[in-house]
Amino acid sequence: MTANLSGILPAVVTPLDEYGVFLPTAMERLCASVYAAGVDGLYVCGQTGEGLQQAPEQRKRVTEVAVKATPKGKTVIVHIGAASTGTAIELARHAERAGAQAVSSLPPAGSYSMDEVRAYYRAIAESVSIPLLVYFFPAFAAAPKSLGDLLSLCEIPNVAGLKFTSTDLYTMGELKRQGAVIYNGFDEILVAGLLMGADGGIGSFYNVCPQWFVELYQATRRGDWAAARAAQARVNEIITIGLRYPVQSAVKEILRWLGLDCGVCALPRRQLSPAEIVSLREAIEVSPLAALKIS
Repeated sequence: MTANLSGILPAVVTPLDEYGVFLPTAMERLCASVYAAGVDGLYVCGQTGEGLQQAPEQRKRVTEVAVKATPKGKTVIVHIGAASTGTAIELARHAERAGAQAVSSLPPAGSYSMDEVRAYYRAIAESVSIPLLVYFFPAFAAAPKSLGDLLSLCEIPNVAGLKFTSTDLYTMGELKRQGAVIYNGFDEILVAGLLMGADGGIGSFYNVCPQWFVELYQATRRGDWAAARAAQARVNEIITIGLRYPVQSAVKEILRWLGLDCGVCALPRRQLSPAEIVSLREAIEVSPLAALKIS
């Protein structure tokens, strides 16, 4: 069941109008664009996809459109994290019915104990037959914290591994050594994560230059680490620019310039100011991304 859990998966943005309503046609165009670049699948309704800012019924619709737009043999992982265990289970079961290959979840946000977090993941894992990936992002929640915490989650039946958004690559390597599926979560250290054994990567900037992340991943598969580092350096120029702004808003602005209008971000995420749009555009136009078609 974990055979296809590898490769490059954009954490796709969710196209939304000014009222926060999903734009399915724009989603279909975005999916076509990243698949044309050779990615291995999609990560839907995560942090970049603003899943937590959307109502469950809309999240289900996003999942359905993403799965329908996905070619055979590719992998869709749906983030189903929610404030309540019941909602997360509802979304997980829907993702399985819709045809997703796996589900993933952040831990519940707040001061929950490790026992409570473990019970949350166990309930989700037992509710579906497709694999569950823990979304480890220590900046988001108090638990899990340690390697021991993470290993205990990986012992839950049907938990396949993790989306690992941390710079603690020693812990990543130990989890991989114990047999967990690992997706590197920080775009800017993908090459390091792959060197430490990650099976692939999931990230935000994969939306705007997916072909470069595919190039990086393929270079590591053939052992050409010099080419992989060069590809990482190129994408990091774009990441360095994007991190000056609210990332989701910056990514959607760049996508619009690339001919993929994905609308705006959901409140409370703020939009870029007119001055920020100008400065972002000026920086992008002298970056490696300028080689791509910018309208």
